[in-house]
Amino acid sequence: MTPKPAGPPDGGWGWMVAASVFAVNGLSYGLLRSLGLALPDLAEHFDRSAQDTAWVSALALAVQQAASPVGSALSTRWGARPVVMVGGVLTSLGFVISAFARSLLHLYLGLGLLAGSGWALVFAPALGTLSRYFSRRRVLAVGLALTGNGASSLLLAPALQLFLDTFGWRGALLLLGAITLHLTPCGALLRPLALPGDPPAPPRGPLAALGLGLFTRRAFSVFALGTALVGGGYFVPYVHLAPHALDRGLGGYGAALVVAVAAVGDAGARLVCGWLADQGWVPLPRLLAVFGALTGLGLLAVGLVPMVGSEEGWGGPLLAAAGAYGVSAGSYAPLVFGVLPGLVGIGGVVQATGLVMMLMSFGGLLGPPLSGYLRDETGDFSASFLVCGSFILSGSFIYMGLPRALPSCRPVSPPATPPPEMGELLPVPQVALLSPGGPRPTLDTTC
Repeated sequence: MTPKPAGPPDGGWGWMVAASVFAVNGLSYGLLRSLGLALPDLAEHFDRSAQDTAWVSALALAVQQAASPVGSALSTRWGARPVVMVGGVLTSLGFVISAFARSLLHLYLGLGLLAGSGWALVFAPALGTLSRYFSRRRVLAVGLALTGNGASSLLLAPALQLFLDTFGWRGALLLLGAITLHLTPCGALLRPLALPGDPPAPPRGPLAALGLGLFTRRAFSVFALGTALVGGGYFVPYVHLAPHALDRGLGGYGAALVVAVAAVGDAGARLVCGWLADQGWVPLPRLLAVFGALTGLGLLAVGLVPMVGSEEGWGGPLLAAAGAYGVSAGSYAPLVFGVLPGLVGIGGVVQATGLVMMLMSFGGLLGPPLSGYLRDETGDFSASFLVCGSFILSGSFIYMGLPRALPSCRPVSPPATPPPEMGELLPVPQVALLSPGGPRPTLDTTC
């Protein structure tokens, strides 16, 4: 047997894993964000409302996230590598089958159920594996991998619009099916890694494999509630940012530019925030609450932008609001997953990642259809973005109940804390020590 290393290697093959998760993130969430460009064509072809067509993306997102604990459980039993490779094949088949759809129901089954199930087997195991490869630079590595979302949106948004104009929505879905098949070689790069914090044997029973016992920890329960509320609004721009830009008076390529600007801000912020979080200057739960609130405010700004004079206009206010939203949402994303090892320890991080995806699916299933319904009732997406922004602000308020999310009254010497592999936000004996070379403990205050 290969002896377990003293801790995460904090580099080496971990950077190849980061590159793999970069591509996985781009071919899942990045593609979902750009898929909203096809919704108007689907609504016109099938003669259905914006609310009905929004369920295509909403179901794909909800299934992907709701079934993520299944992907995590399967990876704890057979490893992340084969699970992610199978997920890539399922996702590609979902797009190919959907290209021959004769009704919205076929799209619900092809894109929503089949492709969504494939994504469920891909993202959580890949991201959980990446968290196991890093310690001191974990949030930076996660942020780097999650920039795949923005980079993919930057490339796929104009490419998808070109596909739609050239080949129609059926040809575009066939091309996307070929592109998403690249998830399979990404899974092949996920080399297994054994660590001291791992359980001695795979969990027995479905409940233990899913990690539902994590909800007995107060801090994780608070985090779960806040994340579910944030999910109610976080994914609305993935589906309706491009249609909102069209409603504001921009043309097709102008709407693609709005999506691209949000993607650039999102990608850059993930790197900067990942570096900032790893410095240890501010506790991760505090950063999570702050950037969550800023994301909600960014959505409110997107909903309040005025109409553009003509399709030839560039929509400066909407571009600025989309950029502000992208920066805040990009800063929030790596913190959600970066804080997990501190809450559950390295041994439970893969299961916790799947549970977080499931929690956000509740909001992901509600948000886009609610946004489409409000658009049908009011005539535009302004009310949609205002309501969904309030969901994110509510979740950020819940995050204030996490350990060290709020400062107290007077400065004191920080207690010794264990390394992140053991869960530095969990109750621990005071004799635990910081990991060698780890971030300096932040000065906090107490009453």
